[in-house]
Amino acid sequence: MELWPGAWTALLLLLLLLLSTLWFCSSSAKYFFKMAFYNGWILFLAILAIPVCAVRGRNVENMKILRLLLLHVKYLYGIRVEVRGAHHFPPTQPYVVVSNHQSSLDLLGMMEVLPDRCVPIAKRELLWAGSAGLACWLAGIIFIDRKRTGDAISVMSEVAQTLLTQDVRVWVFPEGTRNHNGSMLPFKRGAFHLAVQAQVPIVPIVMSSYQDFYSKKERRFTSPGRCQVRVLPPVPTEGLTPDDVPALADSVRHSMLTIFREISTDGLGGGDCLKKPGGAGEARL
Repeated sequence: MELWPGAWTALLLLLLLLLSTLWFCSSSAKYFFKMAFYNGWILFLAILAIPVCAVRGRNVENMKILRLLLLHVKYLYGIRVEVRGAHHFPPTQPYVVVSNHQSSLDLLGMMEVLPDRCVPIAKRELLWAGSAGLACWLAGIIFIDRKRTGDAISVMSEVAQTLLTQDVRVWVFPEGTRNHNGSMLPFKRGAFHLAVQAQVPIVPIVMSSYQDFYSKKERRFTSPGRCQVRVLPPVPTEGLTPDDVPALADSVRHSMLTIFREISTDGLGGGDCLKKPGGAGEARL
């Protein structure tokens, strides 16, 4: 039985009413709506980027196009991103950026501070993420298969050569996966082996906690929000050997965790309020 045009209109209005009710009455529904739009919008922007990036082919310079397209997303969600310490980026040499990894929202902070000729190292699964995967490939993003250690080591060796011969910087999330618990997971050592092998500096970057406006565990995504991105002074690796990597990774993580605790607050947004040692905020880290 066919529905009359009026019936379709009534169904559409009923659906809109239901969605509006969920939006205003359910924080969990609002969380899922916002995340669905976030992911869908990025896929759409990737579709726009692909033909522009394809003119150059696979080229690290295409990261500028992706960055330009993504910079506005923070405004859609009312997230204020503050960058401090950008002067610490070495001006003329390759380096390895290491950053904490909280959620897919890290993309907003990354695009705000991303240096020229810098590409992330990402898990290979991203390559198959539709239009986003193709856009990332065209932008020169480096994909590794974490399940195949031999392949990952081989890719890292190639990256070390690329750093030096093509004046490229790489961005690595050394925790290896997203951490939603308001702290930092132990660091994997691949990024530090890479920096030592290439004898280039490590530039730590810390993004403050999103807990005041975003929590995957609580299904909460409110606005406005505030995130501080802190660029720390570069850590030299000249003269270091693979035997020095464990101590190097631990030292960098300790300095990053200290800054993370400093710039993160519970309920007030990432800012300058310091957590008191032993206080409730620090106990959750």
